[in-house]
Amino acid sequence: MQKEYSESLLVHFRRVEELKQEALKYPTYSLNERQICDLELLLNRAFYPLNGFLKQEDYFSVLENERLVDGTVWPIPIYLDVPKHIAEKVSIGDPLALLDSEGFLLAILHVEDKFRPDKRFEAEKIYGTSDENKHPSVFSLYHEGNEYYLGGKIEGISLPIHYDFVELRKPPSEVHRFFSSMGWRNIIGFHTEKALHCAHKEMILRAAREVNASIFFNPVVGIPNPRDLDHFTMIRCYQAFVNHFPKNIITLALLPFASRKAGPKEAILQAIIRKNYGCTHFLVAPDHADPYMHSSDNSKLFYPMGEAQERVKSYEKEIGIKMVPLTPMVYWEEEGKYIPEDEVKKGMKVKRLSSSELRRRLELDLEIPEWFSFKEVVEELRHTYPPRHKQGFTVFLTGLPGAGKSTIAKILYVKFMELRDRPVTLLDGDIVRKYLSSELDYSKEHREINVRRIGFVASEITKNGGIAICAPIAPYEESRRYNRELIGRYGGYIEVYVATPFEVCAQRDRKGMYEKAKKGIIRNFTGVDDPYIPPKNPEITIDTTELTPQEAAQQIILYLEENGYIR
Repeated sequence: MQKEYSESLLVHFRRVEELKQEALKYPTYSLNERQICDLELLLNRAFYPLNGFLKQEDYFSVLENERLVDGTVWPIPIYLDVPKHIAEKVSIGDPLALLDSEGFLLAILHVEDKFRPDKRFEAEKIYGTSDENKHPSVFSLYHEGNEYYLGGKIEGISLPIHYDFVELRKPPSEVHRFFSSMGWRNIIGFHTEKALHCAHKEMILRAAREVNASIFFNPVVGIPNPRDLDHFTMIRCYQAFVNHFPKNIITLALLPFASRKAGPKEAILQAIIRKNYGCTHFLVAPDHADPYMHSSDNSKLFYPMGEAQERVKSYEKEIGIKMVPLTPMVYWEEEGKYIPEDEVKKGMKVKRLSSSELRRRLELDLEIPEWFSFKEVVEELRHTYPPRHKQGFTVFLTGLPGAGKSTIAKILYVKFMELRDRPVTLLDGDIVRKYLSSELDYSKEHREINVRRIGFVASEITKNGGIAICAPIAPYEESRRYNRELIGRYGGYIEVYVATPFEVCAQRDRKGMYEKAKKGIIRNFTGVDDPYIPPKNPEITIDTTELTPQEAAQQIILYLEENGYIR
C-alpha cells in the first residue's frame, strides 16, 4: 500500500513538472483576488463536485434551476471572467495558464467553452435584482467583472501561496483527518466575516448543544493585501474569540471565500462547502449573507428574514448536511446572562449592541461594556480602529471646473496644518495630473483611472493616520464609489460636492476654457461635451455662488468637528 502511494505521488510530481514546462508556451492570465479564492476552493475540493469553471450549459442551468446539468444542487455559478484581449487569445481546446498577481503559476485551464453573458439576466437570477443601486454585488458585477466567461477543467500546479497564519489554512482533507483523530461525529459549521462577541459565543454554544455537536469555526478570509489591516485584525479577533470556548469542542480554520452577498443562494453554497469539510450541521442566521445583514434596522435587509434558513433546510437531504437556525440572543441585565430574543417577556431589562453602534463607540472613544465583548477582542479592535480624532481621513471635493474646489482645498490644507496633530497632503487635480497621471488623456476611461489613482494615494495616507485633501473634478459615480469603499476601510471618508452651477463656473473661468470647449477647440471638457454626474449621497453639499471660499471651508471644518474627526 505504501509503495503504491509513493508511486502515485511520483507520477503526480512528474505531471506537475511537465505542466510547468508546457505552460511556458501557453497564453497567461493573472487572476484577481476573487478569482484566486474561487480557484483555491476548486483545487482543494471545497467546491466539490466541481472540477473547473462552469461551461455555458452548466452556467445557465445553475441560474435557472440551482442545479448543474447532471442534476446536482449548485446555487451560484463559478466561472472565470476575463477581458476581451484574453478571450481573443484562446480558442476551444486551448490551455490557459492561470497566474497569481506576482506571476506565479497556479493552474492550467483547459478551455472548453467561451461565451459572453447577459449580466443583467445573471444579476436578476443570482441576486434577485438587476438594479446596481439596490444591491452592491450587482454594482460589482457590472463594473468590476470582465466581459467574457471561460469554462473548462483545471489542472492544479500549486495552491495559492499564503504567508500569513499558515497553520490556520487547512484544506478539507486535513480537516477531515482532524475530525477523525478527535473522534468527532457531529460537527456544526459556523461561517462569519465579522468580529464576534459574547452573544455570538452563546448562540454558537446553544446551537451545538442542541445537536450534540463539536464546532468547526470557519471564518472567511480573502487574499490579504499588505495594506489590509482589517484582515489581520479579524483573524487575531477570531483567535481570541475561540480561546473563550471550552477546550476540545472547537477548532478554527480559515476559508478563502469570495462572498457574493447573495442571501439564500449563498447560504446554500456555504452549506455545501461545510459538507465538503466534513460537517454534519451548518448554522444559518435569519439574515444570512444579506448585503445589509449588519444593519441595526431589519427593514433595510434585502432578502426576507428567515428565507436563507428555509432554503438551506429544503436542500438538507440532497446536500447531506442539516440546517441549524442561529437564534439571536440578548443580554438579560437582571440575571447577568444571555437569553434567546424570542424568550424576552414584558418587563425584562435586556440589552443589545449593533455592529454600527460598536463602530460608533470605537470611533468616538466610548466605553465598550464587558457584557458585550471580550477584553482581548476589544483591544484588537481598538488597536486597528482608533477614535476618529486619531484616525486618518480623506476630504474628497468634487464638482465642475471652476466650482471652487482647489481654493477650498488650499484653505483646508492651511487650517489642518495649523492643528499640527496629523500629517496633511493636498492632492489637487492639476498636481495629480502633472505627477501621477501625465500619460493620461481626458477620455472617460482615463478620467476613471486618474480618480482611482488619487483614491489609492489617499487610502495610503488615511491608513497611516494622515489627512488627505483631494480636489479633482471626478465626474463619474463609479470611481467616486470605488474610492469611498477603498478609503473607508482605513478611516474617514468625507465627500464634498461643490455644487456651484454651470453658469457661475463659466463666468469665473479666467482661462477661457469653457468658451474654448463651446467652440470645439477643446474636447472632452466636463460640463460642455462631457457629462458631470452629481454625487448621490455626499456628506456635505456646498454652493459657492454666495459663499466665499473661507466660508465654504469653515462649513467643512464644522462638519469634521461635529463628527469627531478633529478637536
